Amino acid sequence: MSSERSPKVQSGGAFDIDWDVKDPTHKVLLDGKRERQGDYVFTGNTVGEYSFCFENDMSTLTDKLVDFDIMVESEPRREPPAKPGQIAEHTSALEESVFKLNGMLMNINRMQKHHHTQERRGFSVVKSTQNRLFWYAVFESLAIIGMAVFQVYVLQTFFTKTGRRYKV
Repeated sequence: MSSERSPKVQSGGAFDIDWDVKDPTHKVLLDGKRERQGDYVFTGNTVGEYSFCFENDMSTLTDKLVDFDIMVESEPRREPPAKPGQIAEHTSALEESVFKLNGMLMNINRMQKHHHTQERRGFSVVKSTQNRLFWYAVFESLAIIGMAVFQVYVLQTFFTKTGRRYKV
């Protein structure tokens, strides 16, 4: 049995995550470090439960949202029962059309999930940039107010202090 796995980090940190796939004997089949997304195919030769592990060790302060699909690529095709005559030909042609439609719908579904992930990443970047711009604007406003207060103080002391050498 051949399976396809496609993880995508949708939000959190630098959009990267560590992951691995283990077979029922705990042998590592696939692994990745600091990956954002990808499509991977592996062959499962052992009968049993496979484990898909994700780790967030590099950025423990931020939560991450990971979307992943597991699809079986090499499912055995069901053979139609042998029927004599033209009905068997129509059935096999119809079944072939259904398999093609299924493949196209799976491709559309995969593309929609990819675009959804890209949209979530873009939203996360915009949200982060908005936060940074807000704090920059607050700091800039405080700096302008501070400079205005300092200028008023300097002008007041310049004109009100007596005994200075440079009196106007």
